[in-house]
Amino acid sequence: MRKWLEVIAVAAIAFQVWLTYSALAGPNPLPSQIPTHFDAAGNPNGWGSPSILLFLNVITIGLYLLITVVAMFPAGFNFPVRVTEENRLRLQNTALNMIVWVKTELVCLFTVLLWSMIQAVRSGEGRLPPLLMPAFIVLIFGTVAWHLVAMIRAAVPTAE
Repeated sequence: MRKWLEVIAVAAIAFQVWLTYSALAGPNPLPSQIPTHFDAAGNPNGWGSPSILLFLNVITIGLYLLITVVAMFPAGFNFPVRVTEENRLRLQNTALNMIVWVKTELVCLFTVLLWSMIQAVRSGEGRLPPLLMPAFIVLIFGTVAWHLVAMIRAAVPTAE
């Protein structure tokens, strides 16, 4: 499952880079001023250059790389339960699953956000879907909560 999530994350990054390129240098480039910040209802309250889309790409790729590097050192993780030799591998496996899920969700969030910003400009509507951010917040925190419960369960000694 982790490999498929990595493939999805890398594909989302590639799609995001392609979206940015087509929005900035494609046959129908964005205007010189686009909405760059939105309130909780999805209405724009900040305007700027379309080059801000490049910044979203940098943030996405930076987060992806940072989280990937952190995942390379599972022995240094801080777990919500006592780690023993018996449960160490189960806890590390659960933590690595959580990390790849959250990483993929974050990459997808930034990709959907970038796509929504471009669509808001191109459609003339100029706003984001109001449930976009709350849906991703619930998704990400739900993923973390699910895996924390799994870690607590993984800490219980198995009957052999």
